[in-house]
Amino acid sequence: MSTRTHAELSPVSLPAGAHADEARPPGRWGPKPVVSPAEVAAQLPDDATVLVGGSGGGLQEPGALLEAVSERFRAENAPRRLTLWHCSGVGDREETGMNLLAHEGLVKRVVGGHWGMGPKMAALAEQERIEAYNLPQGVISQLLREVGGRRPGLVTTTGLGTFVDPRLEGGRLNAVTTEDLVEVVELGGSEHLFYRAPRFDVALLRATAADEYGNLSFHEEAALLEAFSVAQAVQACGGKVHVQVKYLVEAHSLHPHRVKVPGSLVDTISVVPEQPQTARQYFQPGFTGQSRVPITSLPVLPSGPRRIVAERAVEEIAPGSVVNLGVGMPDGIAQVAAERGMLRDLAFAVEQGHIGGSPAGGVEFGAVYNATSSIDAGYQFDYFDGGGLDIAFLGMAEVDRFGNVNASRPRGTISGAGGFINISQGTRRVVFCGAFTAVGASFDVGDGVLAVRSEGRIRKFVRDVIQITFSAERARQLGQEVLYITERAVFRLGEDGLELIEVAPGIDVHAEVLDLMDFTPQVADPALMDPRFFHTHHRHQHE
Repeated sequence: MSTRTHAELSPVSLPAGAHADEARPPGRWGPKPVVSPAEVAAQLPDDATVLVGGSGGGLQEPGALLEAVSERFRAENAPRRLTLWHCSGVGDREETGMNLLAHEGLVKRVVGGHWGMGPKMAALAEQERIEAYNLPQGVISQLLREVGGRRPGLVTTTGLGTFVDPRLEGGRLNAVTTEDLVEVVELGGSEHLFYRAPRFDVALLRATAADEYGNLSFHEEAALLEAFSVAQAVQACGGKVHVQVKYLVEAHSLHPHRVKVPGSLVDTISVVPEQPQTARQYFQPGFTGQSRVPITSLPVLPSGPRRIVAERAVEEIAPGSVVNLGVGMPDGIAQVAAERGMLRDLAFAVEQGHIGGSPAGGVEFGAVYNATSSIDAGYQFDYFDGGGLDIAFLGMAEVDRFGNVNASRPRGTISGAGGFINISQGTRRVVFCGAFTAVGASFDVGDGVLAVRSEGRIRKFVRDVIQITFSAERARQLGQEVLYITERAVFRLGEDGLELIEVAPGIDVHAEVLDLMDFTPQVADPALMDPRFFHTHHRHQHE
């Protein structure tokens, strides 16, 4: 079988004038203009609705295009009053991604699945300088397909009972945001949420390679994400799709199985040879299937509260399970599972589209080492919504007396739900993972016991959560099994709220658990957490 590796990686030059709009044939199929990021930015009109591709940690992030839009605004005070949509968090929690567009005047409204990767944009929302919405990541992924088929919107049960439900907050994040994007409808005698289809004017995307006709390959990207659905949605609205790529190659030289977006959905190509694969690595072949990374080379989770939680959580995984991990505290579970040699007996599945392998942690969450399969994110969420997961491990910023969880607005700041709502409502067994108190807790770990050296300044078990990202009432309706694991105590969701079922050896159940909660859980005779989880002799371990 012949291969096309050389052609896929070899840049070509277009004929003179081929970059001009007038060189395009009247139909959608033909050579595409090759333009600079600055030329793309110059085409953005005021008041446009722009769909930004990518995911947190630089995955498929069209960074050069975003920088060009930012530079044009600073130089020309244009474009103005943009409405931005993005499925996942886009950025590195510092400077890139949505942070680049966080200029008052440039942005009128943002609808995002996750906000934590773009703290500068989140700050504009918190200061009520822009209109801001947080809709479930999976809902936005699936909504794009509805827009692409020119259907009126998405009907789903995802979000019922959470802050996305219009009877609570409707996904609105501040007082200047007033329009309803979601409504409750009844179908077949059951409640659903209807998410109205928006109209898009522009898409900013990234791929690895484009041929001269705009056919796109993603073979060096760390995930496929929603690129096809994004392009299809924008073209169905009569908008323009601008794509940043690392390589430009000869027309028809890409293998058809590698083309994930056909050129008929693409309007312009910008070649950025230096584009990195993620915000932390220029290129990691273990993220693409090009090579398999030895498990022994993966990062080892250090001792401390995060490791205790991961060690206890892993005990909930039955052999043969399909397992989802959320960002934050739960991502350490992959490292412990790898250390224990469990990766052949389970399949991790993350919302960016990967199944199998070992999920990366930290900023690169969403990339996976040695994945078995990678699919479009929208179909991954269909799989999650349809009960494809056996168990999910998710983070928790706050837990209240009813068992509700806030994972989207920690300490009042805007972080966003990401895939949390789809996953937590679509999975039969859900395990929330987090520290018992926040900010400043430190411990001695060793000899099979846990000793608190200093307590965290912020309580996480509160009377009422700031925002309901997970509805305990909805969980009971769905018959879900729910646990809450911390470094010192484990709780279960019962009929009347939380039940304390385990306490760490060395912990005073009254002084170091119950007295630090704003409500009293049900307490029967809690068991001891396994002393094996407290096996290190390192001191001064911090949260």
